[in-house]
Amino acid sequence: MSVPTSASSMGLKPGIWTVDPVHSTVEFLVKHLVVSKVRGRFTDFSGSIEVGEDILDSKVIANIAANSIFTGQEMRDNHLRTGDFLDIEKYPTITFTSTAVTPTSDSYKLTGDLTMHGVSKAVELDLEFNGVSKSPQGDVRAGFSAKGVISRKDFQMEFNAPLDGGGMMLSDKLNIEIEIEAVEPAE
Repeated sequence: MSVPTSASSMGLKPGIWTVDPVHSTVEFLVKHLVVSKVRGRFTDFSGSIEVGEDILDSKVIANIAANSIFTGQEMRDNHLRTGDFLDIEKYPTITFTSTAVTPTSDSYKLTGDLTMHGVSKAVELDLEFNGVSKSPQGDVRAGFSAKGVISRKDFQMEFNAPLDGGGMMLSDKLNIEIEIEAVEPAE
């Protein structure tokens, strides 16, 4: 099976689509105490998708306000904003700029530079195109899902504590899950 690479065959209009933050999510998941997973999200972000006629020429740019981290527990959120993790005073913005879109057998890979906590690293996300739909307000929307795994240590976020029974309080691996609804460029 091969995936389409022509924007028009996918129902996508070439141009700059704007991420709708009201209908999009940027979430993460980290293993805690070896036995459970804690989920969090960022509530303040923006982005755009420059759709090329050949989808493989498309580009993604995203900006996330680091202080908008939310896990549902205020004490934990405040700790995540410190120098142990995001250090929002020094690094208020997390950015992602794509460098490539490549087809896989049934979807796409989105590669780009993620800058967080003052460190830029290339990351690869599994990207799924979810289709195009017209909203009741008459604008056209496109949906995308992206998932990937990054290392906290790669971004110099090494805070941790050993557990009495073995293992560490937090896993190094951070799972990223993104759901995007983007609005078609106006005529």
